[in-house]
Amino acid sequence: MGILFVPMFIAGIIMMFKNPELLKKRLNAKEKETEQSTVIKLSGLMFALGFVIAGLNFRFNWIVLPNWVSWTTAVIFLIAYLFYGEILRENTFLSRTIEVQENQTVIDTGLYRIVRHPMYSVTIILFLCMPLVLGSLISFGIFLMFPVIIFKRICNEEKVLEEKLPGYVEYKEKVKYRVIPFLW
Repeated sequence: MGILFVPMFIAGIIMMFKNPELLKKRLNAKEKETEQSTVIKLSGLMFALGFVIAGLNFRFNWIVLPNWVSWTTAVIFLIAYLFYGEILRENTFLSRTIEVQENQTVIDTGLYRIVRHPMYSVTIILFLCMPLVLGSLISFGIFLMFPVIIFKRICNEEKVLEEKLPGYVEYKEKVKYRVIPFLW
């Protein structure tokens, strides 16, 4: 749990001093898009079920993964968190809700030159690492729902951005991949 919450706490402290407005946007969970209600509920269910199952897996030794799996995925998780920090630095318009903000522009530098939604790319890596860090293959199966959930969110988000963010349609033509280079 430390590798999840310590980097999150450090990122929050950095944002508090360097960009408090971004921190405020990242903490706002009041979604304006009604389509996102299902996404938020499914994500919450997945998290709760995944962590409970991981705990039960540990308690009852259902499927025990070798320690190197936990250590390796912990390293991958921490590297992904560095990318998360870079994305926060690159795009000060990031919000937890789907919206177009006042004076928002299309970000097409850094990781945004490679994929249109690098935050989702990193989030998928982080979420798929969590159950493996906890040593639970069963929870990993549950967390495999996350990319499907994110797919629904991205489809809705891109529709909003196309309608409300000037230059986004051109950006989509320039950066072909949404989340995974050369794949999707």
